[in-house]
Amino acid sequence: MNAVIVGAGGQLGRALRREFPDAVALDRAALDVTDPGAVRAYDWSGVDVVLNAAAWTAVDAAEHPANLGAVRAANVDAVGHLADAAEKHGFALVHLSSEYVFDGSHDGPIPEGLEPSPLSVYGRSKADGDVRAIAIERHWLVRTTWVVGEGGNFVRTMAGLADRGISPSVVDDQIGRLTFASELAAGIRHLVESQAPYGTYNLTGDGEPASWADVAAAVFTARGRSAADVTRVITTEYYAGKTGIAPRPLNSVLDLAKIRAAGFRPRDWRAGLTEHLAPVGAGTAHRP
Repeated sequence: MNAVIVGAGGQLGRALRREFPDAVALDRAALDVTDPGAVRAYDWSGVDVVLNAAAWTAVDAAEHPANLGAVRAANVDAVGHLADAAEKHGFALVHLSSEYVFDGSHDGPIPEGLEPSPLSVYGRSKADGDVRAIAIERHWLVRTTWVVGEGGNFVRTMAGLADRGISPSVVDDQIGRLTFASELAAGIRHLVESQAPYGTYNLTGDGEPASWADVAAAVFTARGRSAADVTRVITTEYYAGKTGIAPRPLNSVLDLAKIRAAGFRPRDWRAGLTEHLAPVGAGTAHRP
């Protein structure tokens, strides 16, 4: 199978490169997917699947009006350019989506078919990009949450605070599951290699849902600090008086029944966290 990874320089892109070692890996310098001419000019001959890990992911920065054009170009227009190329050249498209397309008010785990109801500029851009992806027949739309990989992320931030003796306040009313980039990439490879039916799949870590404060407490405990060193606050209290903040969905728990039925069972996010935090050489590739 001939695969191309776009957005190969990000957290997920790097994880996909390990899962698809023979793939052509393109960062933005190699292919700017927001440029329709560049996408049309690229030699797609012989390509079986394109894995689109390129996106604008700075949720709060997306709220600034000056960034709207760039947000839409990366999260909407670029998806359309790739979808057009997929139709013309006959390759399948894997596109990454987010729980931010929902408002977080759903009672219980969110199924793939729930109607989007985004709260933020970022969420709207992801929902509109999803429309472009699902317009073509040969697509896997993979919706995920709370991604942790190489580089800056929440777990890395909390580990650093714990190590420096800082006791943070963390929101306790946003509920979801961590998704490690390595696990997300493995699930994508399963969908592609097993030739799972095209469509939308939720793919996150498994296990009991938790709040961001719960995750922070788990990181602190792993670093030898007390869980009580994490102060729990509600979202409205945490962001009180702050400007330029994108509204967050309170329920980010995605229903994983469909991905399990497709033959891939995600690991419990807590097991992934333990591995992620383990010292280098103790069975893990990363340390925050």
